[in-house]
Amino acid sequence: MPLTDTRIRNAKPQARPVKLSDGGGLHLLVTPQGSKLWRLAYRYAGKQKTLAVGIYPAVSLEKARAARGDAKTLLADGMDPGEAKKADARRQKLAAANTFQAVAEEWVEKSRREGRAAATLTKVEWLLDFAYPAIGRRPVADISSAEVLEVLRKVESKGNYETARRLRGTIGSVFRYAIATARAENDPTVALRGALVVPTVTHRPTLLEPKAIGALLRAIDGFEGQPTTRAALQLMAVLFPRPGELRAAEWREFDLDGAVWTIPAERTKMRREHRVPLPAQAVSILRALKQLTGRGVLVFPSIRSVLRPMSENTLNAALRRMGYSKDEVTAHGFRATASTLLNESGLWAPDVIERQLAHVESNEVRRAYARGEHWSDRVQLMTWWADHLDTLRTDGNVVVLRPQQAC
Repeated sequence: MPLTDTRIRNAKPQARPVKLSDGGGLHLLVTPQGSKLWRLAYRYAGKQKTLAVGIYPAVSLEKARAARGDAKTLLADGMDPGEAKKADARRQKLAAANTFQAVAEEWVEKSRREGRAAATLTKVEWLLDFAYPAIGRRPVADISSAEVLEVLRKVESKGNYETARRLRGTIGSVFRYAIATARAENDPTVALRGALVVPTVTHRPTLLEPKAIGALLRAIDGFEGQPTTRAALQLMAVLFPRPGELRAAEWREFDLDGAVWTIPAERTKMRREHRVPLPAQAVSILRALKQLTGRGVLVFPSIRSVLRPMSENTLNAALRRMGYSKDEVTAHGFRATASTLLNESGLWAPDVIERQLAHVESNEVRRAYARGEHWSDRVQLMTWWADHLDTLRTDGNVVVLRPQQAC
C-alpha cells in the first residue's frame, strides 16, 4: 500500500528500525532515534543494492518518488544509480573547490613563481577584486558570458572604460588557465569581444621637433636641483630606458670600462636580462655621478634614505620645475622620442631599435628567429644617438650621418 504524508508523520520510532514501503523498492526507514530516511532497494548486475535518497521531511514523499523514477530510468539505460549519485557528488565537490576565485588565486600564484613583476601582479589582483563579489564563489566551469558581461558593465558604468577592457583580459587569462588545467571547457570572455566601449587612447607626451628637443636638453643641463636628478634626466635622454629601471639601478650593474649596463631580469618589464651599450657621453655622466653616490649600492638613492631609490615622481617633478607641463614632456616620453626619431632616420633596422628598447616581439614565430641581440649594431646606434643629441643640444639643427661600419 503506497505511503501517505499522514502515515509518514504519524510513524513512531520503535526499539528496532521499521521499514514503511511505498512500492517499487522505495521505502521509509524509521530508526529507533526517530530519524526518517528514504531508501531505494534495487538490483544491478545481479546484486542487491540500496540507494540513500534523503531524509524526510527535507525530501518529501513527492521528491522521493521522483528520485525513484530517475533511478529506474538509469537502470533501464544500464547505469547504476548508486554510482551515478557518487559521481555527481564528486562533481559537485570539485566544482565547489574550483570556484573562479580559487582558480584565479592559483593562477596569480603561478605567475608569481614564474617571476612576473610584483607591480604587475598587484594590478592584476586589484582588477580581480572587481569580479570576486559577483562570480568569485561560482564554479569556474559554470560561469556564462552574460555573468562576466554584468561584471564588466558595472565597471564601465562608472566611466572606467580602460579598466573594464583590462578586466576582461584578466578574467580571460583565468579562464584559459582553468581550461589548461581541465577545470573549464571554454572561455566566456571570447564572446564579449566588441561588447565594451573602446577607450580613447591618450598617447604619452613626446617631443619630436629638433629645436624643442635641443631646448629641453639645455634645460636639463642647467637644472639647479639635485645633481642626481639632473644626471638621471641626462641619462634618460641618452639611454632612453624605462624610468623605473633607471631609478632603481645599482652600481654593480655598470661596467664603465666595458661601457655596458646590464639590467637584471627581475627589474625589467619583460623579465629578461637587458644589456645597454653605454656611449661615451653616458660613461662620462656616470663617472661624475659615482663621485657622489658610488659609496652606496644605488646609483640614484632617495634624498631621505640611501637604502631607497629615487621616488618615481622625482623626474617628472623636475621637468615641471623647468616649466614643462605634463602634456608636453614626461620621463617616459624620452623612449617615444628616441623610438620615433631613430625609426625616421632610416639608418637602423626596426629589429635593432626594438631590441634596444627591450621590446619583445609579439609574434611567436618571428620571436623565435629574432633571438640575437644585434649587439654591434646597437653599440653604433647608441653612439650615433648620443652624438645626435649633442648636435640638437647645440643648435637644434638636424644632421643625419651614416654610422660607420664596425671594424
